Amino acid sequence: MNKLFAETFGTFALVFAGCGAIVVHETQGSVTHVGIALVFGLVVMALAYALGDVSGAHLNPAVTLGFAAARRFAWWEVIPYIVAQMLGATLAAMLLDYLFPYAQALGVTAPARDIPQSFILEVVMTWLLMFVILRVSTGAKEKGIMAGAAVGATVGLDALFGGPISGASMNPARSFGPAIFSGGYALQTLWLYLTAPVVGAFLAVVTEYLVCPRDPACDKQITIEQESHRAAATPTTTQTP
Repeated sequence: MNKLFAETFGTFALVFAGCGAIVVHETQGSVTHVGIALVFGLVVMALAYALGDVSGAHLNPAVTLGFAAARRFAWWEVIPYIVAQMLGATLAAMLLDYLFPYAQALGVTAPARDIPQSFILEVVMTWLLMFVILRVSTGAKEKGIMAGAAVGATVGLDALFGGPISGASMNPARSFGPAIFSGGYALQTLWLYLTAPVVGAFLAVVTEYLVCPRDPACDKQITIEQESHRAAATPTTTQTP
């Protein structure tokens, strides 16, 4: 339960900070596009450091599915993680809707031009992001002091050049919450942001395997984590003399 709460809270913080920056920029004009990209990158970096050793700080259904496809995360945990992430994003959008009732959109992601262009862009951006995550993580958790910085920098980089075209979602949960409360075109194109990041994540898994075949040390660490989880979940019995 602590992992699920961490994913709910983390995704809430990501959507609230990132989409909140978009709303403030649209209503006040004081954040700028560069500032929005910086906010997304910084909040992801902060949450990676804060929650990485608890839940892995996935904060993204595509990342969770990518870890599972890479055999670094148990498939039976995927659905609870995704539900927690969607819940966190929805709660954040609900709070933003309450705080900014005059905002036309709550930081929604929608194609600026044609849908194929945005779909391909979302696939490629998530591909890059998931590849970086896989290379700086062990199992489904971060490794090294700079892991969070690398992931946050990649999010910010993608947002800088992809934001004006597709919104640079790379995250089904990040798009789901604001679309639910904004409706309209955002809901009509939500399918794009639910599917393209997943495709990109799976491409990253294949790429990571081609670039660097399975590391035995990583497999050993995953096995240790899985055995530790099983031991914690199995009740112990004591025998009395």
